[in-house]
Amino acid sequence: MSNFKFFKIFGLIVIFSAFAAAGFSQEKKPKVRTVTIPISIKSDKPKKEQQSEEFVEAGEIIVKEDGNEQQILSIKSVSNTPLSLAILIQDDLTSNFNLQLDKIADFIRQLPKGSRVMIGYLRGGNLQTRQKFTEDLEKSAKSLRIVVGRGAVSGNPFSAVESALGKFDALPAGRRAILLISDGLDVTNGTDFASTTQSIELDRAILKSQRKSIAVYSFWNAATNTESGNSILISGGQGALSRISEETGERAFFQGNISPISFEPFFKDLTNSLNRQFAITYLSTNMKKGFHKVQVLSTNEEVKIEHPKGYYYR
Repeated sequence: MSNFKFFKIFGLIVIFSAFAAAGFSQEKKPKVRTVTIPISIKSDKPKKEQQSEEFVEAGEIIVKEDGNEQQILSIKSVSNTPLSLAILIQDDLTSNFNLQLDKIADFIRQLPKGSRVMIGYLRGGNLQTRQKFTEDLEKSAKSLRIVVGRGAVSGNPFSAVESALGKFDALPAGRRAILLISDGLDVTNGTDFASTTQSIELDRAILKSQRKSIAVYSFWNAATNTESGNSILISGGQGALSRISEETGERAFFQGNISPISFEPFFKDLTNSLNRQFAITYLSTNMKKGFHKVQVLSTNEEVKIEHPKGYYYR
């Protein structure tokens, strides 16, 4: 074989090997994307003046997605970031709820400057907007009204939650939440515990809240159809509220089987939760579209971290 042919063949082998190696390295290079989720650090201790101190108390924070640990890029405080909050009130709550209006108004007025608040009432499964999103907190507080009570038509509160979720679309990015004050009952498919806690409308409201990254806090209050003390209906309603709140990363508040005497303790805990919010950004190695389960853990067993149960990647 001539030297020319040998070098020509050798050169082709080298070039082919280089391309093969490059292609192999590209195939093996993992694809990643960033994901940001809100978390709340729950602790019985008073809030620290410097939130960096709370990171120390929380210990090492670990994020898992679909069971696999992910690399955390940053953890930032968002407690001073303005909040967009839709307060949804079921219109057939018992008349004792009207005694809570001053507490709700005080909570609205104490929100950080720049926060946006919407007020809506739920009647017959429909959302009636009383006040559109506005930064005028006093205007929102004054838009509250007493509930109709027995004169209102009972309906599915979660279909109205779906309607409220669409109201956030025109707002700029930032913290978003719903405060749902309801008995939590959807009895369209039955009045047993399983039917009320696993309704289709509830599942859809949870799904859409997760897709839009909107947390749902909930306060339980008896409605005219549950004031008789039916334990099955009460447990079913509270279970449904717990589901939508926990699966969107937040909490449901209730006081046994009776309507709370005062919402003040609820608002104290809610404000504490909002003030202890952080945003975790991490690298996700999951490129598959669909729902991804998320776990946020702490090495400090005394600290509980509230977070969304997952998110949808589209």
